[in-house]
Amino acid sequence: MGFTLHPQLAADTFVVGDLPLCRVLLMNNRHFPWLILVPMREAKRELFDLSTEDYPLAMSEVRSVSEQFCTLTSADKINVAALGNMVPQLHIHIIARYTRDAAWPSPVWNAPVTAEPYPQTLREQWLEKLSAALISGA
Repeated sequence: MGFTLHPQLAADTFVVGDLPLCRVLLMNNRHFPWLILVPMREAKRELFDLSTEDYPLAMSEVRSVSEQFCTLTSADKINVAALGNMVPQLHIHIIARYTRDAAWPSPVWNAPVTAEPYPQTLREQWLEKLSAALISGA
């Protein structure tokens, strides 16, 4: 059986590209630069559900993407989380945070602002920049 992205993730994000294990997604919320990595394996909910071969690869991709994303965004802090309370498919959030952002220092889920979609031009610029930095060099 092939990899299928959960419908909620597909509705909330744009595809940046694929790494060897994870699909990289951009969350459609211009208030927070926010990536999501989804291991392209079926029926995985928890990090420990990954095979012994896939787990270190997932962690390596999280580390690499986090580091490059921090550089690209000049973030004050990078938040990394694998919650899965709302979407059962294993996915890892990588969120660029700033001491001046709308939710600081709380989690973005508690932000006092409503998610605002990226305008098309900005979305296209971000996707191109992210793909060149994160996918092309993979």
